Amino acid sequence: MSTIKQFQVTFDCAKPARLAAFWCEVLGYVVPTVPEGFATWEEYHHSLPPEDEIYFACTDPSGVAPRLLFQRVPEGKVVKNRVHLCVRAGAGLVGDERLATLEAECARLMALGAKHVLTQRADGVNESCITMQDIEGNEFCLG
Repeated sequence: MSTIKQFQVTFDCAKPARLAAFWCEVLGYVVPTVPEGFATWEEYHHSLPPEDEIYFACTDPSGVAPRLLFQRVPEGKVVKNRVHLCVRAGAGLVGDERLATLEAECARLMALGAKHVLTQRADGVNESCITMQDIEGNEFCLG
């Protein structure tokens, strides 16, 4: 039996604080308290030696959902994600009500900088979902 009780999802990215702020808005997450002696996270990160890895985390305020960690990497994204987040905006909804809820959430996220990729409408087997990209091009879906 596994002893693992929690996990986090880690994103490689170019701008950790910016991407963390985006996902905080998407999910209602919060950023941790700035380390003592610093007014902002940006000030803290500027205090680190250039060779130090820059990262930024955000958490579910209820403590239930996994923590998200964003770490800066030198290379950009070049291919489709092998893993993606499914943001469950329409859980429990079906048909036109589900699609309307997903489209409204899609519009909210586009205002934050996300991109709409594809709307898949209910087909009698699967319910509607919307594929999107975050502000650094990482795919995710609204379902």
